[in-house]
Amino acid sequence: MAEGAIDTTTTTTSTVTVSPRDGLRRPALSPSRASDFKQCPLLYRFRAVDRLPEVPTKAQVRGTLVHSVLEQLFALPRQQRVPERARELLAPTWEQLSAECPEWTQLFAQDSTAEMRDWLDSAGRLVDAYFELEDPRRLDPEACELHVETELRSGVLLRGYIDRLDVAPTGEIRVVDYKTGAAPRQVGEAKAMFQMKFYAVVLWRLRAVVPSQLKLMYLTDGQALAYTPDEPELLRFERTLEAIWEAILRAGRTGDFRPSKSKLCDWCSHQALCPAFGGTPPEYPGWPEPDPGEESVLDRAD
Repeated sequence: MAEGAIDTTTTTTSTVTVSPRDGLRRPALSPSRASDFKQCPLLYRFRAVDRLPEVPTKAQVRGTLVHSVLEQLFALPRQQRVPERARELLAPTWEQLSAECPEWTQLFAQDSTAEMRDWLDSAGRLVDAYFELEDPRRLDPEACELHVETELRSGVLLRGYIDRLDVAPTGEIRVVDYKTGAAPRQVGEAKAMFQMKFYAVVLWRLRAVVPSQLKLMYLTDGQALAYTPDEPELLRFERTLEAIWEAILRAGRTGDFRPSKSKLCDWCSHQALCPAFGGTPPEYPGWPEPDPGEESVLDRAD
């Protein structure tokens, strides 16, 4: 993949059918919600159907902050894309994010300047780590935080946000995703690659080009993982997404979203409502309108 890329900021979407009622969008599948259903159908229900609130962790909010800073970094002229300038963006970006989501400030003790300073510094170290992986002065991405949406021939609507899309002058496409955690073990890596293949399918269907590289950048330990998909693999993965969506629709018709217990339950916010832990879910509200496929900024920052 060439270092240089075309400098544009167009958002790529396909034509989709809008719900006739109040202009609501059709339910769609996003990489985060698809991963939820694969992990635990009941978790999918809690997040996409019941829309139960979840208190974010400081690490999740920090990931959102770092993603926002990197997005703003690429909006600067090339010569200004240096570590010092990126660090300068941290505090004002946090002020903007916390104004939009004031509940995030409750994660920190009131009047604890030292705690906030340490947290911002930890975000700064992740931003510094990014510069050890590549030089942004040599890149002009086509888009950052790119919203993509397409409908498969089967009728499944796919929707998501790509951290960064690079397009070389010769036409090759690279999908880049920033991860603010450490490079995962096998299970975590498979989950991350699921997300990247999801984006690859969407771009393939939108542009009729198979991305030449899917790149994961892990900022905690400064590692990068790259993968090159091919068309037969994306076709198989597309069928996997269609099967997941069909399973979601079957569960949606009946409300039968069953829990799937695993080690990941230790990090679930909804154990008190889960039958696997002696809880009782709320009454099933029916298949949601509007769209349950939308990802939050916290989803996109993972």
